[in-house]
Amino acid sequence: MLDHVTIRVGDLERSKAFYDALLAPLGIARLYADGETFAGYGVGRRAFFWIGLHDGPVTGTHVAFAAPDRATVDRFHAAGLVAGGCDHGAPGLRPHYHPDYYGAFLLDPDGHNVEAVCREAS
Repeated sequence: MLDHVTIRVGDLERSKAFYDALLAPLGIARLYADGETFAGYGVGRRAFFWIGLHDGPVTGTHVAFAAPDRATVDRFHAAGLVAGGCDHGAPGLRPHYHPDYYGAFLLDPDGHNVEAVCREAS
């Protein structure tokens, strides 16, 4: 079981703006900031997704966030595009993963592959 995930970013302010917008449709908000080096996102008082400033090369990571319904996946994708993300897979069914797998993929400003997925039938 995972407790939290941290990904490294090259520009913390740019990434905070991106993730603030991207995660809002999922009900996930920035809860904490550790000076100018880290920011933590979560629900309630618990952060489970963190971004941290890194001055070296940043490698791609894939993080998938659960969405309660397909409309939320659509809003996640739209918010990410507006916030500067690059489309990496438009919202839609991906039955090769699972018959009801509805997901959307974006690349964040550092090239990390972020996804929202709903596994519920429409």
